[in-house]
Amino acid sequence: MNIALIGYGYWGPNIAKNIFTNHKLSLHSICDLRQVRLDKAFNSYKNSTYYETDYQKLLSNQEIQAIAIAVETSSHYQIAKDALNKGKHIYIEKPFTSTVQEAIDLARLAENKGLTIHVNHIMTYHPCIRKIKDLIDNNELGEILYIEAMRMNLGQIKKDVSAMADLAIHDLSIIDYLSDGKEPFYIKAVGEKKYNPKESLTFLMLRYENFIAHIQSSWISPLKERKLIVAGTKKMVVFDDIKPSTEKLTIYDKGVDVIAGESVEYEDYAVKLREGDIFMPYIPPQDALFNSIEHFVECIEVNKPSISDPKQAIRMLKILEQAELVMNT
Repeated sequence: MNIALIGYGYWGPNIAKNIFTNHKLSLHSICDLRQVRLDKAFNSYKNSTYYETDYQKLLSNQEIQAIAIAVETSSHYQIAKDALNKGKHIYIEKPFTSTVQEAIDLARLAENKGLTIHVNHIMTYHPCIRKIKDLIDNNELGEILYIEAMRMNLGQIKKDVSAMADLAIHDLSIIDYLSDGKEPFYIKAVGEKKYNPKESLTFLMLRYENFIAHIQSSWISPLKERKLIVAGTKKMVVFDDIKPSTEKLTIYDKGVDVIAGESVEYEDYAVKLREGDIFMPYIPPQDALFNSIEHFVECIEVNKPSISDPKQAIRMLKILEQAELVMNT
């Protein structure tokens, strides 16, 4: 299948590399407004692909079946809409669109035309997140009490989205995947606008039916953090994406056991802390981006919806829109 990439800036080269090495795909064309970026792409792929500054020319090319979009979020909607109207399947970076309504419009258009949209909520395809999902589904963690996520570093500051839209979207997609699409009934957020028209530092609090979640996102942290804690009544899990591949996931057999009484409301109710084993399960190394692209191809081949389809993306955008509203009132 021939696929063209639109956007060869910060993340585009990673997408191009994974498309190029995928035996099911052919990197037909790379498009970017900046010639210097196309020159960089040419140094990597030479004459094995075509190079273009006008994405409309790619959409008119009947040899191309799919389009990968890796441009600024503010340009996602128009490019994706144009591509769908030309009959192209869509692989698109997160956030899906700038607004919920834009996402709904694209979802309807794709459905009417029988085309696939795959939003690259990349963490959904990370082997460690898949392992946590297995632990939850097999009831090894027990009832989930809370999920806490930290995603921080110094930069890359973007002008068209907040740190929450750029970074917390990863953790929101993880929570959505782990909870089978549950939506929060309470959303609270605070943030600070520094060096950017939108928030460079945000704290997001969510309350779901059976658990709570807290997400910290920052472009102005001295430390690089990519950490997730999932605490259950039986066991707790820590995922640290900064650590080496063999040390990213740690399972703690720790918790609180009720030793007397049936309800916290009565005087005879008593608990004790439980300290058990700590271990790191072996997770076969896999590239989450490769897994994401492979899933996109599979969805087209067998005509099935993506795990990270527009429905999931719309759930994420609804949370972000409500959080942005709360943050700015």
